Order: sequence, then C-alpha cells, then structure tokens
Amino acid sequence: MTSTDLFLNNPLGVEVQIDEVLDAFSFLDDWEERYAYIIDLGRKLPAFPEPEKTAENLVHGCQSQVWLIHHIDTDTGKIFLLIESDAMIVRGLAALILCMLNAKTPEQLLQVDIDGIFAKLDLFRHISPTRGNGLRSMLQKITLIASNAKS
Repeated sequence: MTSTDLFLNNPLGVEVQIDEVLDAFSFLDDWEERYAYIIDLGRKLPAFPEPEKTAENLVHGCQSQVWLIHHIDTDTGKIFLLIESDAMIVRGLAALILCMLNAKTPEQLLQVDIDGIFAKLDLFRHISPTRGNGLRSMLQKITLIASNAKS
C-alpha cells in the first residue's frame, strides 16, 4: 500500500460523513454514550505512517500529541487528511474533524460551517478547555492547508 492509498482509503469524510454523526448524536441520550461514540469513531482512523510522526507534522496547541498530514489529489483537487493522536478521546475528536473536512476541495472545505456543526453537537460545553484548544488548533492547521491549496 502506498502512502497515497492511506489517504484514499480513509473512510472518514467519505463513507462516514458528518450528517451520520449528527444523526447518531440525536439518538444518544447522554454524554457518556456520546463520548463512547466519539471514541469508536476514533478507532476508524487509518494507521498513521510512523515516519510522518515528526515535529513538522505535530499540531501545536494540543495537550496530547497530535500529528496531521495531507495529500492533494491532482485529478480532483481534493484534500485528503490523516490525523493521529496518542489520546483516545482526541483520536475521536480528530475523526469528527475528518468526517466534516476530509476529501473535499479547498473551496468546499473552507465553506463548511464548522462552528454551526459544533453548536449542533454541543461539543465545546462537554470537553475540557485544553481539548477545545487542541481541536481549534487542528482546525486552524487544516484551514491553512486549504487556503494555501486554493491560492
């Protein structure tokens, strides 16, 4: 499997999209069940290449270690993302991000109403401030990737 295959075989944002997550959240009664769902989503993250766990790919602002890499498909212009973390809940939060933003063109990615989605999930009220900061740091890095790809 080539490194490009790792990106293209990621089900998050392709097979599992944010609408499915929003639907699932609406059926889960409490935050304990929602946390379990988020952690399960994190288990769907594809393997992250060990050689890519470098300082350059580290997302700064996260309490736990988070690495993010991307690939831009030259045929479609879509940005494919891979994220890895050493913390289970953060892996789940990364999976949520991928459900929203993976496999989109830069223009599509930049038009996603991230704040609106997080408001529907009511996520920031239920995660620690440090995890919230880490989530914002991942989103900032992805937005920068999309902005640079668009120009």
